[in-house]
Amino acid sequence: MIYVALLRGINVGGKNKVDMKKLKQAFEEAGMSSVTTYINSGNIVFVDNNFSTDQLAPILEEAIYSHFGLQSNVLIYNSEEFQGIARAIPENWSNDQQMKSDALFLWEDVDGETVLDQLVIKPDIDRVRYVPGAILWSVDRDKVTKSGMIKIIGSALYQRVTVRNVNTVRKITALLQKMENKNTGLS
Repeated sequence: MIYVALLRGINVGGKNKVDMKKLKQAFEEAGMSSVTTYINSGNIVFVDNNFSTDQLAPILEEAIYSHFGLQSNVLIYNSEEFQGIARAIPENWSNDQQMKSDALFLWEDVDGETVLDQLVIKPDIDRVRYVPGAILWSVDRDKVTKSGMIKIIGSALYQRVTVRNVNTVRKITALLQKMENKNTGLS
C-alpha cells in the first residue's frame, strides 16, 4: 500500500535539521520501499505491505530517533485518505502573493468536526473547512495578521497538527498518483 508520512517539527527555523537523503535511508532501513521525499519539511511518500497504518507511525518515529536523535511525531495517511483531503481543497485556493492557504493535518485524537470549536474563526476574513483528517484554511495575504486562525499557534491543539501549504499538498498528491501509476504499470 502507498502511504504519506508527514513529520512534525523538522527543519523549522534551523532546528531539528534532517537531511532528506538520510531520512530516505532511515525509512528504507525500517523496511519501507519506493521512498520519495518532497522538500525539507518532512514529506515522505513510500510503499509498505507489511504493517498497518497504526503500526507504521511508531516504527518510523523510532527510525527517526535512532538515525537523528530526534523525537518527531509522524502522521501517516494512506494514499486514498491523503488524496481525499487534497480533493477537498477548493481549486481556487492558492498559496501565493494574494492568498495563504494551508492544510492542518490532524492527529487522530483531535480529528473530528468538533475541532473547529477550538479555533478562533473570523468569518469575514477566514475561510475554514473541516474534512476528515484535516482542517483547510485560507485567508487573503493582506488579512493574515487579522485572521483568527493564527491564534492556533502556541495552543494545545497546535501540538496535535502538522501544517502544509496547499501547493505542497498538491505536489504530494501528484507524487502519489505517479507512484500509483508506476505500481499498476500505467506510466
